[in-house]
Amino acid sequence: MKIVGKLVLLLTFTLLLCGCSISEGSTEKVADIDFTVVEEENLPQEIKNVIEEKKEDEFRVIFSAEENMYIAIGYGKRETSGYSIAVKDLYLTENSIRVKTSLLGPSKGETINEEPTYPYIVIKIENRDYPVVFD
Repeated sequence: MKIVGKLVLLLTFTLLLCGCSISEGSTEKVADIDFTVVEEENLPQEIKNVIEEKKEDEFRVIFSAEENMYIAIGYGKRETSGYSIAVKDLYLTENSIRVKTSLLGPSKGETINEEPTYPYIVIKIENRDYPVVFD
């Protein structure tokens, strides 16, 4: 039964990736979207597994689970610690969800560890039937 559940989740994930769009379409904001940044310990295991597979390179992944949509954005391998990610904009247009993030480097005076890190962010929003466009 676990295999069937995983296959359904994988199929949903694959279909969502197919629904992602890089076309511009309308960029006019219809409404802001409330969101939550999800900490690693609160992520579903399936999302953790995908992030672990993709973390070496930049990635954008959308997961749908019940009433929530998870948008995961990674910036690939960095040689040191101190990086963070800011959500610059997240809003609804007539035909899409638009999301814009940026990678922030270490702050001046911040203690930096010379170990590789893999900065990513996972944003949770209410599940909507719109493609996600990354700006």
